[in-house]
Amino acid sequence: MYAVLERAEDYPRWWPQVRAVTALDGRTGTARLRSLLPYDLVVTAEESRRDPGRGVLEITMTGDLDGWARWTLTAADGGTRARYDQEVDVRKALMRRLAVPGRPLFLVNHALMMRSGRRGLVAYLEAV
Repeated sequence: MYAVLERAEDYPRWWPQVRAVTALDGRTGTARLRSLLPYDLVVTAEESRRDPGRGVLEITMTGDLDGWARWTLTAADGGTRARYDQEVDVRKALMRRLAVPGRPLFLVNHALMMRSGRRGLVAYLEAV
């Protein structure tokens, strides 16, 4: 699973809301994200930690979202458990203006994106 997760350029193959990933160099790239709500988020991601021995992949993000995201893989029940954590500040102007009234929609939108990513990853791993 680590080998699949470290290939960010392949995320659009299994995570429908990751619309495009473009490598800029060996450690940096851009990603365009869009879930159900009609807006795109564009971020530049830079690898900040790659530790296959500990099962950790981490990036820092700038752009419409500023912060970090991390995959952590651990052995669990004869398989592998993938945990995704992130901490970001929203920089996209529209989302900042709608932060309070739109919060319930943003939370549902994010939950659907994460659920879809999980389903897509499981299906992709079963296929390869």
